[in-house]
Amino acid sequence: MRPRSTALALAVLTCVLLLLAARTAAAHAVGLSKGDYTAAGTDVVAELTFARGDLVALVSGLDANGDGVVDARELARAKPAIEAVVLGGIAVEGDGASCRATLESAELAEPDGVDVRGRYRCASPPSQVHVRVQLLEDLAEGHRHVARLILGSSTADDVLRRGHDDIAAGATKPPASVGSFFRLGVEHILTGYDHLVFLFGLVLVGGRLRSLVGAVTAFTVAHSITLALAVLGVWAPSPRIVEPAIALSIVWVGIENFFVRDAHGRWRITFPFGLVHGFGFAGALREIELPHARVPAALVTFNLGVEVGQLAVMALVVPAIVLLRKGGLLGRTATLVLSAGVAAAGAYWFITRVVP
Repeated sequence: MRPRSTALALAVLTCVLLLLAARTAAAHAVGLSKGDYTAAGTDVVAELTFARGDLVALVSGLDANGDGVVDARELARAKPAIEAVVLGGIAVEGDGASCRATLESAELAEPDGVDVRGRYRCASPPSQVHVRVQLLEDLAEGHRHVARLILGSSTADDVLRRGHDDIAAGATKPPASVGSFFRLGVEHILTGYDHLVFLFGLVLVGGRLRSLVGAVTAFTVAHSITLALAVLGVWAPSPRIVEPAIALSIVWVGIENFFVRDAHGRWRITFPFGLVHGFGFAGALREIELPHARVPAALVTFNLGVEVGQLAVMALVVPAIVLLRKGGLLGRTATLVLSAGVAAAGAYWFITRVVP
């Protein structure tokens, strides 16, 4: 096969992979929930927040009419099931003995969440508390549960997941996981296929290293600004606006590649688009409503994780593009085919995010 045909075949294959990634991302979004567990006397009070979609997946019959929307009436009818499935799916032990769960309330939370409050009654005031979130096995594989456990002056923080679903406080409390939010940031960018496709489309046209670095740096600075604004509660637009806007930014970059020859001056576009993507990154932290005192540390470590994940991907992609271009395997035709794939992936995401 001639080099030109090889390059074209490679480009078509990559387009197919981009579209498959778009479908995968739409069908397998990474979920996030929050759990604050506070020991008070003989009780451990659990204050939980879930996205409504995650709770529907957990509690059969919650969306009784199947319209994709959970209202207050449906939530009220489902309280016994929520107590059995949600609180029953979180095991709390005080000094090694099981504590009995009782649901106190379940209420809708804006923009798309449900707040659940439960009380676990222990036999006596515990000196050690152990919480295991077993229901993670019934949620999406990538789901993360941001947990805080308070027992007197002892506080434990961690981001729980399948295979690491427990947290403890008291005499045998293990050290808090300092890197939990950092890992969450890395995972968020590595599973954030829309952000990665945007960056891929951005560097696909090639150009001087200085121009490529400038474009990616502008994107990084911009999304760091809006990530901070959103998580600190200064201002954040609705995800119903942000998510389609992110998809349109991908379409724009893919189409713009037909009219530019390299990345020179492209930072002027990546900066405003980076502002939009930053609000998308913020969703992972904002929706779980972290207590104010925890926000700065979570914001810094999460953002560092996003940047490390982004740089790791770019460190692989940019040299590969440069080598393929120098070897004659990524000429103008192949670049345009790949750019069309980027635009098509963005268009697919836009449609799925606008049309329920």
